[in-house]
Amino acid sequence: MTARYHPPVKHSVEIAGHKTSISLEPLFWEALHQSAREEGVPLSAVIARIDAERLKAQRPPGLAGALRLYLFARLVERSDSSQ
Repeated sequence: MTARYHPPVKHSVEIAGHKTSISLEPLFWEALHQSAREEGVPLSAVIARIDAERLKAQRPPGLAGALRLYLFARLVERSDSSQ
């Protein structure tokens, strides 16, 4: 497990046919990788899906924020379903 308190780390990913850099704390990168493994898809596919979903919002958040919100919502959904 990655240290809980660590500054963001920048990674380059390709989504929608172009490269973009995303800065997230390692804990969030771990969670995104876990999500991709569970879905059986590449990390870039998970990020691209979240990117497309966020752009449908009336006031879309930045991509890094959208990724954090997705992961938090996923955690809450899992917690709710286990109760």
